[in-house]
Amino acid sequence: MTKPPAGQWSAVVLGGGDPGDPFAAAHGVSVKALIPVGGVPMALHVLRALRASGRVGRVAYVGPTTPDMDPLIDARITDHGTLLSNLEAGVEALRAAGLSPSERVLVVTADIPLVTPAQLAQVLDAAPPAAALVYPVVRRSDCERAFPNVKRTYARLREGTFTGGNVFLLDPSLIGQFLPRLRAVLAARKAPLKLAALIGPGILLRLLTRRLTVRELEQRVSALLGVPARALITGHAAIGTDVDKEADLMLAETHLSARASQS
Repeated sequence: MTKPPAGQWSAVVLGGGDPGDPFAAAHGVSVKALIPVGGVPMALHVLRALRASGRVGRVAYVGPTTPDMDPLIDARITDHGTLLSNLEAGVEALRAAGLSPSERVLVVTADIPLVTPAQLAQVLDAAPPAAALVYPVVRRSDCERAFPNVKRTYARLREGTFTGGNVFLLDPSLIGQFLPRLRAVLAARKAPLKLAALIGPGILLRLLTRRLTVRELEQRVSALLGVPARALITGHAAIGTDVDKEADLMLAETHLSARASQS
């Protein structure tokens, strides 16, 4: 495969959060993304991986930063309070900074400090070019092989058991089409009957009975959002391993320390 030139992608890093987050407060910072891992903010690991991947030419960061993060960021955006509002603000900042029509956007949360430049490059290289929205997923077996005893939320499909990644890829020219529909889906996520009506009883039944295929799920999500959506199965467990609690932080510290000793 011929590698695409550096700068084909721009990135939005979501580093905001609830200012009252007890996990962040316990570590003396305002938001989780600034909790130190390996002696530096966990978000800095993500920014370094993006820059070293050879695929990302421009980075917008949503949320508070530190001086050592700032040189790796092209556009800084104040936290707008919700994931989708932050996503929209990040994409708008990229447009203002010169996002070209041919560029697609990688959206990544700032709490996956174990992700590597090579992993990000491989995910971006594998992205289906015709999809407006691409969502990487990781098999449970790959997660448990890389990080034994890691606790994740999984969904069982016919092809296997998967957890969602903490990155997704989008065509910014189509964001206006799917963002309002995505808001409706997220608004219904805590209302089971409303969510079931959106998903459809047939699809829901196949999911509950583990008969739903990845392709069927893609088709339903595409119909819900009104744009082509695809799942991307990746073997990189770090894509699906965020730091949400003390046990996750210990895991990240352990693995980063092991990497440092091997380098």
